[in-house]
Amino acid sequence: PLDFGAGVASGFATIGGAGADGCWDYSIFGTVTNTASRLCGHAKQGQILVSKRFLSPLRDFFDVEPVGDLALKGLNRTVCTFNVLRSREDADERKGE
Repeated sequence: PLDFGAGVASGFATIGGAGADGCWDYSIFGTVTNTASRLCGHAKQGQILVSKRFLSPLRDFFDVEPVGDLALKGLNRTVCTFNVLRSREDADERKGE
C-alpha cells in the first residue's frame, strides 16, 4: 500500500522557465507553493490538509474538520487549516446502499 499525506492551497503564483541551455525546466514560485508544501509536511498518512482559501469555494462539496491555525515555516501569518474527511458525493452514495 502507498500511504502519503497531501497539502493543498490556492493563491497567486509565478510560473516560468528556469535554467540554462541544455538544462531547462519549469518552476512555480510564490507563497502559495510554500503553503502547500508546508501543509503536506504536516499531513499524516492518508490525510489531506487544505487552507481556508482553497476550501472556501468548495465547502459544499466536502466534509471537513478544523485543524486550527498552523504556524508554517517561512510564512508571516498562521494558516487556517482543515482536514478533508470525505467528499459529500461519497457520503451520499453510501447512504443509498
